Amino acid sequence: MTRPPVPPFTLETAHQKVRAAEDAWNTRDPERVALAYTEDSTWRNRSEFFTGRPAIRSFLVAKWAKEMDYRLIKELWAFHENRIAVRFQYEWHDASGAWFRSCGNEQWQFDAAGFMERREASINDVPIGEADRRFTWPLGIRPADAPGLTELGL
Repeated sequence: MTRPPVPPFTLETAHQKVRAAEDAWNTRDPERVALAYTEDSTWRNRSEFFTGRPAIRSFLVAKWAKEMDYRLIKELWAFHENRIAVRFQYEWHDASGAWFRSCGNEQWQFDAAGFMERREASINDVPIGEADRRFTWPLGIRPADAPGLTELGL
């Protein structure tokens, strides 16, 4: 079984991989997102370290219980062979209604079948006012005509 596009990546396939990841994460479906990773995928997310799809699912369930109305944009930063680096930002609010924009970078490493075997994410949260939100499309996948980070000046 493969998860196209597969390495080695070209500029076109690296962009495809990044957009596919963004689209999956914007579904906020832990099961769907976890299927993009190897069974023994290793993660560093902020200060958390864990391994395997069950841990990924659990992490995502907790994440989206806290980060409500989550909307994400990812942008390709660099790629080489089986690795991709992205920058991203997402907006969300907590249970009290306080809004945040989370900004970060990820490094991804893929196996030959196109599954992510390693993910490292560094993320900072910035409080924003609701009027400062920039990601306002309806919940779900970002529309094709919605601007990306560069177009938004972020």
